[in-house]
Amino acid sequence: MDEEPLKDWAERRDRRIGRLRAVHAVTGEGPRGTHVDPEAPRVIERWNGYAWEPHLFAASLAEAKAVLYPQPEEPPSGQPGPESGPLRPGRGRHRKPRAGETDG
Repeated sequence: MDEEPLKDWAERRDRRIGRLRAVHAVTGEGPRGTHVDPEAPRVIERWNGYAWEPHLFAASLAEAKAVLYPQPEEPPSGQPGPESGPLRPGRGRHRKPRAGETDG
């Protein structure tokens, strides 16, 4: 039987530390999908390497998603962003020849 070395397992476990998940705050009939009852409160849990522990409280699914998936900050409007211009003229192998042109 091929067993994973303890060092590799510990590194894999440590990479997951700090991972967040949202679960329903009120349990009833067992685990439920996140899409069920989007207005119900959620508990944001954090993985500590051994177990999920309560981390934050969210009033709804929308608030929980805002915590789990934060929007990237936009650069200030005064700063120029990366420029994307039209393709330059050329005959790269990925370009189709123009009408009337031949490859050669």
